Amino acid sequence: MKFGILINEGPYTHQATDSAYQFTKAALEKGHEIFRVFFYHDGVNNATKLTEPPQDDRNIVNLWSALAKEHNLDLVVCVAAALRRGIQEENLAEGFRISGLGQLIESGIQADRMITFGD
Repeated sequence: MKFGILINEGPYTHQATDSAYQFTKAALEKGHEIFRVFFYHDGVNNATKLTEPPQDDRNIVNLWSALAKEHNLDLVVCVAAALRRGIQEENLAEGFRISGLGQLIESGIQADRMITFGD
C-alpha cells in the first residue's frame, strides 16, 4: 500500500509527530511505500535544524532526517507555514525541502491512503 503522511503538530508539543514517525517507520519495515511526508501548520517545526533538545531527549528532527536518508523519503515542508514560523531553506534540516500545498494535493491523489497526524 502507498501512504501519504500529513503532520500538523510540532515535535515537542504534541504526540502526533512521534506517532507519525513510528507509523512511517513501521510501514516501511512492512514493505509499504511512503509517497510523501508533508509538514503543515506547526508541523513545519519538525524540519528546522535549529532544534536543540536536551541530551536525554530524542531528537525527532534527526530521526526524520535519518529515516529519509535510509528510505529516500520525500519530506516536504509547507512554504507558507514555514515562513510564518521563521523557517527558510537555510535552516532546514537534512532531507527536508520547502514547497507548496500542491505537493499535499498530489499526495492525496497518488497515495492509496492519506494519514493525518494532529489537528
